[in-house]
Amino acid sequence: MNLYTERAANLRRTWFLMIGFLLVVIAVGFALSQYYGNPGILYIAVAFSLLMNISSYWFSDRLVLSMTHAKPATREEYFDFYTLTENLCIAAGLSMPKLYVIQDPAPNAFATGRNEKHAVVCATTGLLAMMNKTELEGVIAHELSHIQNRDMLVMTVAVVLAGFLAIVADMFLRVSMFGGRDRDRDVHPAVMIIAVIGIILAPFAAKLIQLAISRRREYLADASGALLTRYPEGLASALEKIGSYAAPMKHTSHATAHLFIGNPFGQSAVGKLNGLFATHPPVAERIKRLRSAA
Repeated sequence: MNLYTERAANLRRTWFLMIGFLLVVIAVGFALSQYYGNPGILYIAVAFSLLMNISSYWFSDRLVLSMTHAKPATREEYFDFYTLTENLCIAAGLSMPKLYVIQDPAPNAFATGRNEKHAVVCATTGLLAMMNKTELEGVIAHELSHIQNRDMLVMTVAVVLAGFLAIVADMFLRVSMFGGRDRDRDVHPAVMIIAVIGIILAPFAAKLIQLAISRRREYLADASGALLTRYPEGLASALEKIGSYAAPMKHTSHATAHLFIGNPFGQSAVGKLNGLFATHPPVAERIKRLRSAA
């Protein structure tokens, strides 16, 4: 498999996951309509979930920069960061994003913003100090690929769907406690049992799909970034350095962890996490794919 087929395969798998997500939402909606005989309860959950998540998508760059304590990067102080980004943007046909830095010795980077015109690429001072030019170019290309692939939009849709299912499940449990269902309706017991189990388990399934989409987007950005630089070894070598750094970043949270190129909680935390709930695919697997597909 080469980088072109790797990128195409990752793109297909992401779409399959998104379709699966939508099917879970449809199934939950059908279960509720069968259980209550009135799907109107879904409208409030849909409106609330959309409002919260679309607003966070619209202001994603400001929110993330504030949460990570990032500061604007000047050309004079971070010359290589600027020039490498400019050159890659020209090659990719992208507008120049705003550049930010985080004062942190842990090597890491992320991209955010609702579209190409409102994009941000941010790197830690540790990453800028640790990487040589080809490695830094590989990391920047990875982050620009997230922008080019509209990953913020994809992840926002995933968050909207996951949030919707979580809200619906919570509403279902609260309403059920107060006898919200019409007891006179003739509903088959099997349908009721399936509906209850499905609605309770839906948020769990949604979270797993959301994390799977996040991991798939990392593979896609790796392949796309390597195609942009035409030098997969640069990104592979950068990932080795990022993956070998044990200490966590000083300012991070689970809300922003999926944005970073590497696990911001440090390599020491990876072994404690269940693979199903990891926001990032294993670094060793990412490196293997880059080197085998070159």
